[in-house]
Amino acid sequence: MAAMAAAVAAATSAFTSFHVTRATLYTRRHIRTFITSSLSSSSTKFNITFAPPKPKPKTKPEPEIPIINPNSDSDSNSVPNLDAELGDQLYIPWIVRDEKGNLTLQSTPPARLLHEMANASTSKKKKKGKEVASKAATVVPTPEPKHSKAARRFYNENFRDPPQRLSKVLAAAGVASRRSSEELIFQGRVTVNGSVCKTPQTKVDPGRDVIYVNGNRLPKKLPTKVYLALNKPKGYICSSGEKETKSVMSLFDDFIKSWDKRHPGQPKPRLFTVGRLDVATTGLIIVTNDGEFTHQISHPSSNLSKEYIATIDGEVHKRHLIAISEGTVIDGAHCTPDNVELLPGQPDLSRPRLRIVVHEGRNHEVRELVKNAGLQLRALKRIRIGGFRLPADLALGKHVELNQANLKALGWKS
Repeated sequence: MAAMAAAVAAATSAFTSFHVTRATLYTRRHIRTFITSSLSSSSTKFNITFAPPKPKPKTKPEPEIPIINPNSDSDSNSVPNLDAELGDQLYIPWIVRDEKGNLTLQSTPPARLLHEMANASTSKKKKKGKEVASKAATVVPTPEPKHSKAARRFYNENFRDPPQRLSKVLAAAGVASRRSSEELIFQGRVTVNGSVCKTPQTKVDPGRDVIYVNGNRLPKKLPTKVYLALNKPKGYICSSGEKETKSVMSLFDDFIKSWDKRHPGQPKPRLFTVGRLDVATTGLIIVTNDGEFTHQISHPSSNLSKEYIATIDGEVHKRHLIAISEGTVIDGAHCTPDNVELLPGQPDLSRPRLRIVVHEGRNHEVRELVKNAGLQLRALKRIRIGGFRLPADLALGKHVELNQANLKALGWKS
C-alpha cells in the first residue's frame, strides 16, 4: 500500500506540473506517452478522471504534427522542439517542400506565397486604375454654360473698350469726318446725357452714354464698316440734304433694305460719299460709313491723284494742251494738273477726249482748267482714285464692295 500511495503521489505531482507549465502545447499523444512512462514501474491500473476544463474562447484546433517520412534517415522526420522555438507565442505551422523534395515544417510562410500575395494586390490596384481611366475616357465633355445676365453685366462694366473722344466716336459712327464732327460739337449740336457738350475731347462711351446729334440719337452699337465704289450716273448729287434733287444715296435703297438679312442685330449704317462729284460729272466715287477713312482719303495731305476723261466739243490743238498744263487760278490758288494728254481717236467716238490727272481736288478744278484753255466741255468722267480704278464692267448706278487690297490701293492705313 505504501508503494501504491507513493506512485499515485508521484503521478499526481507530475500531472500537476505538466498541466501548469505546458498544458496548451502538448497533444494527447504526449500525455499518453508521459502516463505510460510514469506508471511503467507499477502493474496496477488506475481509473483516473479529471474535472471538466473551464470554458475557453473558440479557437481553431491545433493541428497534429504528423510523421512525414518514417523511412527517411534525415532529421526532418523528428518532431521539432516547439518549446524552444516558440515559447508562449501562437504557432501556425507551414509545411513546405524543400529543394530535395522533402516536406519540412516551418513557422513562417514561404517566400513564394508572400511574393504572389504582393503581386495579386498590385495587379488589383492596376486594374482599378485602368477602370477609372476608361471611365474618364468615356465621359462626354459638357458644353460650356451660357453666360448669365449678371456675368455679362460684370464683363461690360469691367472689360469693355475704354471711353473715347467724342469727336472720334461721331466720326466712327459715320456722322461726319473728324473735323466736321468737331465743328458740330463747337456749334452746340451734340448733347451727351441730356447736356450740350462743346468739348470734342470729352470721353464718352456710346454703349453707356446717350448721345444726340442734330436731334438724332447715336446708336449704342456701332455698325459694321462699309466701303463701296459707285459708278455715279449723271443728274445725281453727292449730298443727301436737298430733297428736290436726286441723291446718290437713293441708289443704295436696296442695299439698306437687305442689311438686316446680311447683318442681323446690327444697326443700319449711315452712308455718305468720300468727296464729291458735281451733278453733271459721272464715274467713280467712294461711299462709306467710316468717318476716319473719309477724313484720311479726302485730306490734301494724302496726295491721292484723280484721273478724269474729258470729252470736248470741237477740235483740240497743241496750244490747248499747253494752256491746260500751265494751270489756272481757282479760289485764289494756282492749280496745275499732274498730266494732260490727248487720247487717240476711236471709230465709234466722234469727239476728241482728254486725259487729265490732278491731285488737289479743288471744286470744279478740271472744268476750270478746260474752260481756261478755251475749250468747251461735253462730258466729264472720273475713272481712278489713287491706285484704284473704276471696274470696266461696272454699269452706271451700280456699286461694288471694296476689299482690303482695294482699300490699300486707295491709301487707307487702318
